[in-house]
Amino acid sequence: YQDYFTLLNERDGGIGGEAINLIECETGYNTEKGVECYEATKGEGALVYQPLSTGITYQLIPKATADGIPVHSMGYGRTSAKNGEVFRNIFNYPANYWDGASVAVKYLLGENGGSLAGKKIALVYHNSAYGKEPIRTLEEAAKKHGFELSLLPVDHPGQEQKSQWLQIRRDRPDYVLMWGWGVMNQVAIQEAVNIRFPMENFIGVWWSGSENDVLPAGEGAHGYKALTFHNVGSNFPVFDDIKKHVVDAGKAAGAGDQVGTALYNRGMYAAMLAAEAVKTAQAIHGTAAITPAQMRDGMENLVITEEKMAGLGLPGFGPSFSVSCQNHGGDGMVAVAQWDANAKSWGLITEFQQSDQDILNPLIAEDSAAFASENNITPGCN
Repeated sequence: YQDYFTLLNERDGGIGGEAINLIECETGYNTEKGVECYEATKGEGALVYQPLSTGITYQLIPKATADGIPVHSMGYGRTSAKNGEVFRNIFNYPANYWDGASVAVKYLLGENGGSLAGKKIALVYHNSAYGKEPIRTLEEAAKKHGFELSLLPVDHPGQEQKSQWLQIRRDRPDYVLMWGWGVMNQVAIQEAVNIRFPMENFIGVWWSGSENDVLPAGEGAHGYKALTFHNVGSNFPVFDDIKKHVVDAGKAAGAGDQVGTALYNRGMYAAMLAAEAVKTAQAIHGTAAITPAQMRDGMENLVITEEKMAGLGLPGFGPSFSVSCQNHGGDGMVAVAQWDANAKSWGLITEFQQSDQDILNPLIAEDSAAFASENNITPGCN
């Protein structure tokens, strides 16, 4: 994330001649600390917040909305924030947790000749607002496709999962989906290895799909799968620029050895989307020194095409999508990646595919309408 902004500052002199000032807070995934950070920094001309926590995002929704500052919760947070008519300052493009759950089911349908009737799917999830996000979508998908869903919560931090995996061994589900966080992921993967659960039938959400999650299990993790809304690996021209202007210049945020890993790529992708929204806002308003309200306009009018990504040195890095007042979440395009323990690398095994909008749109409409009535919001585009 930081390296991409450093690249823009060093190579391009910022965005439209304006240097980027990145402010970071260590929250330790603590919601209270996240809110404290927001309150302490919002007066410093903040254009956008990326909280990296669903709990923090939920708390910032009313605050940032009242303050007129946009929040970009990319691939996390409150899914119904996709409805920009209700959540005017909150954005969650290009994909959300419900998209992820839906595409996991879509992928499994494809693996089973189009039918999941009679199949058993277990969800192992972090027992938090974050971990519970996919449940409603999976329940609706189970009704639609006739599979049996079982729910296995794991209390934070997730180091103790013996009972959940004994239950999986007993129930013998055909597939396991995981909404994990931090140490919970590697523990789950090791437990799956211990009970000889087939890795190719184990799919994690994107926060359960980093190198840190699979490396501890060694060969045992081979074939494990994870959802993703961006590409993996370092075979993109932008990385040459990052090496030249940032890593080799001694300006990298880390040691420079994380380039191309799943989480590095996700951070860089988030930074790229923020930078492109800044450019869009500058073009709309005819000024380089934009305000938070103008940044919001830039985010709401963001268009990401393959041509634009290629021009940034990121061909094929993520799905094409556009944002609008009605749709702050993009088109819900998600791919599946698989871990190769021998090469120690992730590789995409599907194209980016769209989630089941027939299931998701009514859920988003229902959830956002409830939020609007609770908070006296009149939905609309103004």
